[in-house]
Amino acid sequence: MIRAARPADLDAIAALHARARATYYRGRIPEEAYAGEAELARSRENWSLAVARTAAEGRVLCAEEDGRLTGVAAFRTAADGTTLTQLHVDPAHWRRRIGTALHAACLDAWRTAGVGRVRLEVYEHNVRAQAFYTRHGWRPDPAVPRSGSHRTLWLEIGPPSGE
Repeated sequence: MIRAARPADLDAIAALHARARATYYRGRIPEEAYAGEAELARSRENWSLAVARTAAEGRVLCAEEDGRLTGVAAFRTAADGTTLTQLHVDPAHWRRRIGTALHAACLDAWRTAGVGRVRLEVYEHNVRAQAFYTRHGWRPDPAVPRSGSHRTLWLEIGPPSGE
């Protein structure tokens, strides 16, 4: 089930985020940059701000299975456009189409809001995520292919299937 995030989800979201980030950052950047109590608190605070956004500013969506959080996605909309800021699936729940369901829920929200194009940045060594985004139609921006250690991708939002 995909649903809007609630403040009561913040601890579970921050913990899931930490587990997911460890899969692609471990061995590539210092552990304190993605793990530990200080980073978990910082992450929770950032998620708190995202959950508190108005619908016009963006959303945080949770995937839930048997009452347990299995994935999370967040996007924000500002004057410069819409950005998919996070999409994580708990590694213990990979290969169950949870990421696809979260992505589809984001697409529905973007179409409803009339968003035509969405941007994201994906860590250059996170080849699993890059393959996921490519399968879902995201393409590199030839003008701005990188942002530091991240690749910039864009998705053109078309009408719903069947239209």
